[in-house]
Amino acid sequence: MLILLKKAKKALLFSVFLMVASSIAIAQTAGVGAWPTQKPIRLIAVFPPGGSVDQVARVLAPALQSELKQNVIVENVGGASGVIGTAAMTRSDPDGYTFAVVFDTHGVNPSLKDKLPYDTIKDIAPVILIGTSPMVLVASKKSGITSFKQLVDLSKTGKQFSYGSIGVGSLGHLAMARLAKQAGFDWNHVPYRGGGPMMQDALGSQVELAIGSEFLVKPHVDSGGVIPLVITTAKRSPSLPNVPTISESGFPGFSAPAWWAVLAPGKTPPAVVDAMNKALNKALKTSAVAEKFKAQGIQIVGGTPEAAQEFIGKQIGIWGKFVIENNIKETQ
Repeated sequence: MLILLKKAKKALLFSVFLMVASSIAIAQTAGVGAWPTQKPIRLIAVFPPGGSVDQVARVLAPALQSELKQNVIVENVGGASGVIGTAAMTRSDPDGYTFAVVFDTHGVNPSLKDKLPYDTIKDIAPVILIGTSPMVLVASKKSGITSFKQLVDLSKTGKQFSYGSIGVGSLGHLAMARLAKQAGFDWNHVPYRGGGPMMQDALGSQVELAIGSEFLVKPHVDSGGVIPLVITTAKRSPSLPNVPTISESGFPGFSAPAWWAVLAPGKTPPAVVDAMNKALNKALKTSAVAEKFKAQGIQIVGGTPEAAQEFIGKQIGIWGKFVIENNIKETQ
């Protein structure tokens, strides 16, 4: 009997040893303990409530929570075109419990702003490119413009048009400035503090043209309040199949997509970044996320952290070069 008890005790101890060893291995792999079990995950949306960044974060959160079996809390930290929220993320402990959802302004801010409170390379670890969306150029009902060709032809005769964007240095502003430069004419830029006020003026014909993400303008296109002229992505949008691209409308190669990504503090362990990336890829494939993003005009991308880093790096390079060459200032 004593021998049996000793054998049972040894078996129990061996089992405990295996469990502990397994836990240690998991902890070592994550680099921060068994991740994510310590506390809820904070997902910082770097723009105020109501905009696309906020809504993207809130669509992702429940699906991500289901994948990770851990609470995911969305926190809005807006201001300075996403800089304040991104800075809050970079200052957080790189323990795998704080991430940020950013917008395409992240690719413009390094060249547009005199100084950032973080290093875009050293202080940030890209996790995933969530998706892209066209920017859509629309015309007000009273502008008399019904097609992009008509707009270009009139502009080439010297006729001046005013267009609204969500601010100086926004992707919409830079895309239109680039288009005007390629075409050899100039348009009057009217910067707004947000998409809401801009679309109100476009609906009321206080501004002739407006450019915003498909997420922003599509409801007004569907209601007939504004006329869609052209989109900025290389391919047509499945949600707006009859709206041509700038590339196919006389400006080959033109591409200026809106985009959203998830970032982590720069020193976050690679194993945690990879684990979060895999969870996000799974979340993006769920029907709840895919259907909501499709309705918002967002084309899901996903992929690896390396692919996200490459995409973001290219965006910073493309728009940084344009901002510097054209002396575009944040306060102009």
